Amino acid sequence: EREREGVCVPQGVPYAALPHIVNADGLYLFCRYWEPAGPPRALVFVSHGAGEHSGPYEGIAQTLKDQSLLVFAHDHVGHGQSEGERMNIKDFEIYIRDVLQHVDLMKSRHPDLPVFILGHSMGGAISILTACERPNDFTGVVLIGPMIQLNSESATPFKVCMAKVANYMLPSLNLGPIESKWISRDKTQVEAYENDELIYHGGMRVSFAVQLMGATARIKKEIPSINWPFLILHGDADKLCDIGGSEMMYENAQSLDKKLKIYEGAYHALHHELPEVAESVLKEVSSWITERLPDTTSPQQQAS
Repeated sequence: EREREGVCVPQGVPYAALPHIVNADGLYLFCRYWEPAGPPRALVFVSHGAGEHSGPYEGIAQTLKDQSLLVFAHDHVGHGQSEGERMNIKDFEIYIRDVLQHVDLMKSRHPDLPVFILGHSMGGAISILTACERPNDFTGVVLIGPMIQLNSESATPFKVCMAKVANYMLPSLNLGPIESKWISRDKTQVEAYENDELIYHGGMRVSFAVQLMGATARIKKEIPSINWPFLILHGDADKLCDIGGSEMMYENAQSLDKKLKIYEGAYHALHHELPEVAESVLKEVSSWITERLPDTTSPQQQAS
């Protein structure tokens, strides 16, 4: 896509001064890169959740970077510092298309490296469907509190039907914001979420909810044919993304290399949970990825 002169992020900084890609619709997407000092051993794309942005993944990214992994991300269209109407999408497939564009770009720069994808919440749904479209492109998929199945209380058959009817009549009807108290049991993390101006704190529209429903329906159909390696981490007190979806994927996917780790009492954003949970998540993610690299010696081992 041709660059448009003088385009600024929603916060007013020109994209020319920031890392970015231009998607197939000509919209600018703000990017982040965490590059190790030495040659990278693998590429890891990070896919954030609904309403948020790639910034809160600094902790995970730095941990992986320390293992000589090149971590990269963009704010999905309509999120964070990217262009597009806030938290609204005409087709969920656009998120997947943009991820593949970014992955292809990085693969062209590092052609022989294995590629992993890590996704949280809605970003987990994007990750699953991205890997389903290109099953041979990814060495592994890491999912943290992924959106595989909608919360059973908020997605009863009646409510789903009503949402679809409302989508025809009132697509911009506001269903209310994501409740921040269910993000984490760590109050400082909930406060950080509430005070982050790059997170969209407005409500979810019916039209967006219907796109999420469509994505989960598509995942349910895909699960029996999934055969790529995956790690799922989920809190059993997650009220935002139903743990039943993760259990269904673990039980029904064909993959021989699959793991589901459940954190007792934990809420939704496990990487921002109470310190002992968050630390465990970093260890699990880091070791799972590095164990699947062709050369299993870490930079620390090489140095010792």
